Amino acid sequence: MTIVFIQGSSMFRKSTLAASAATFSLCAALLPAGVSAQTLSAQEAAELFGARANDRHVSLSPDGTKFSYIAPLGAEGEILYSVDLTAETPVPKRVIALNQQRSNLDFCEWATNTRFVCRTSFTRNLASNDAIVGLSRIFAVDEDGSNVEQLTQTDNAKTLYTAFSGGSVVALDVAGEQDKILMTQDWFPEDGRNTRIANKEWGRGVVEIDINSAKRSKVESPDDNTMWYMADDTGAVRLKGVTRSDAGNRDTGNRAYFYREKGSSRWQELSRAEFGLQNLEEGFTPSAIDSASDSVYGFMRNPEGFLALYRLPLDGSDQFEEVVSRDDVDVDGLIRLGRKDRVVGASYATEVREAVYFDPELKTLADGLNKALPGNPLIGIRAANADESRLLISASSDTDPGMLYLYDKQTRQLNELMPLRDGFAGRQLGTMKPITYSASDGTSIPGYLTLPPGKENARGLPAIVMPHGGPSSRDEWGFDWLVQFFATRGYAVLQPNFRGSAGYGEAWFGENGYRAWRTAIGDVNDAGRWLIGEGVADPSKLAIVGWSYGGYAALQSQILDNSLYKAIAAIAPVTEFRMMREDRRNYWDYRLRSEFMGEGEHLVTGSPARNADQFASPVLLFHGDADQNVDVTQSREMERELRKAGKSVKYVEFEDIAHGIDNSVYRAQMLSEIDSFLRTNLGG
Repeated sequence: MTIVFIQGSSMFRKSTLAASAATFSLCAALLPAGVSAQTLSAQEAAELFGARANDRHVSLSPDGTKFSYIAPLGAEGEILYSVDLTAETPVPKRVIALNQQRSNLDFCEWATNTRFVCRTSFTRNLASNDAIVGLSRIFAVDEDGSNVEQLTQTDNAKTLYTAFSGGSVVALDVAGEQDKILMTQDWFPEDGRNTRIANKEWGRGVVEIDINSAKRSKVESPDDNTMWYMADDTGAVRLKGVTRSDAGNRDTGNRAYFYREKGSSRWQELSRAEFGLQNLEEGFTPSAIDSASDSVYGFMRNPEGFLALYRLPLDGSDQFEEVVSRDDVDVDGLIRLGRKDRVVGASYATEVREAVYFDPELKTLADGLNKALPGNPLIGIRAANADESRLLISASSDTDPGMLYLYDKQTRQLNELMPLRDGFAGRQLGTMKPITYSASDGTSIPGYLTLPPGKENARGLPAIVMPHGGPSSRDEWGFDWLVQFFATRGYAVLQPNFRGSAGYGEAWFGENGYRAWRTAIGDVNDAGRWLIGEGVADPSKLAIVGWSYGGYAALQSQILDNSLYKAIAAIAPVTEFRMMREDRRNYWDYRLRSEFMGEGEHLVTGSPARNADQFASPVLLFHGDADQNVDVTQSREMERELRKAGKSVKYVEFEDIAHGIDNSVYRAQMLSEIDSFLRTNLGG
């Protein structure tokens, strides 16, 4: 029996997947035969793919009888729903909603069976220098939306500084008490004139808070240099991370980590690490406490230069145990589960992301689901109740945005809860295929090729090279709304993991995609040449589209070869290196940004805005004016220089929108305009 019910914009399908220890058999009716997304009009496709996902955060109540999720509300808002899984017909019920520009509801976690702890984040422009800063606040709310209580310490009129960080949750349970949590708090000095009780403390510490009354007591005194604290599964604070700033109070990338032995209040040094702007350069950085073995999991580079997962006892022995390591890709993910964030595995991405589970039961479950569900999807264990008897599990693939399931260990049943994106049921999407191609110097470059649905053997297609952002990032196999939009519009899409990408070790990262831009952009251009050489792309209908660093790569491709790509679309791109560095002068990471960008002639030759006269292809630019990652002046400067040089350019600026353009209406507009731009400039 299948029960379908709809509330708001999300559909829930309650069905059953019976399970043995390792074998699963589908009991629900399969979806209807594939419906091609190419039957949609251009505007319908833009709206479908531009819509935001349903599962912005999911959580299970401690007793496992309720689940919650944060869904989109309107163009850019969020709404928290609660669902009673014991009801005959479970119906999502509204808890709270946030629908303000430049604000986000980041997460809402069940603290008890009736009350949530949530965080909201937002950006504002400082009155002093107009710099965009991020702020956050944590609050508690009942499941019916009542009794909202701010847990972040409220500033008073005497406080000399504003707390940008509203704190982070260190532990959901304190000594088994669900009504109390541990969270960080920032202390600032107060104006002491005419009073003897003004606060003089400075720094970040930890408080225990009653989530019903917001009454707090200090657990860890504030320390000016401490960034974060970590507790074990009893709620005892056992780790802290300390940063070293320079004389200008800017981040140096130097980190020191300290631990406590069980039952002790004395801090001892655990390890040190050196960070660049976007990567761990050397040393050990702790990530999670394993209470069962009284040790800490963390990452450092193995002798071959790849990130690996290690475990270190919290006893001062310095006996590192290699847990998961590779000699071809970085082990860069830690899989954690439940209210106490128990470490259950690690992950890494080769052609497809793979998980190594330390828990045999979870490994059996994940392997079984991967084989039983259609398309051999990626399995994600997203949340658990207090005793981990019930799990929220997602399954998705390159051609399926995914489904969220509830798995009950006792009954061994899997029930569908909701699709992760609406409107994709039964739609035929393009298959993402891992490929490699040769760069001009013979280096083999990995990437992913997605062809239009139903055109897997077609040749001479209009095609797009789509370099990723970062640059210290990488593309992975899986559903990508931007890629799939273009595939369904008839384009072949190639995503190159060029040199300078993360995930492939220290040597592949090299000097990064800015300092060594010629290597990175050379690899990107060679991706386009490979598409032509293989006969996939019509050379007269080849374009390049990118976001952030990908937008930079799209623009900078013209400097190495202005005849390869016939049209360029860049979203929130970096365009001028020196300006990019100066944009961060008022921020804590300015020093790291400067070191990352470096000094030398590449600051000019590597800046597309300084070389606008070399452009031959038309350019389409998009940027939000509330972008904290890449300042909007980068696109404004690019447009100005292109117009000055007499080049073809169109610029679209979104008001009060950040780097991710997390707005369904603006995303749909952007997709529609890029589609029209490409069709005009690639000959229809």
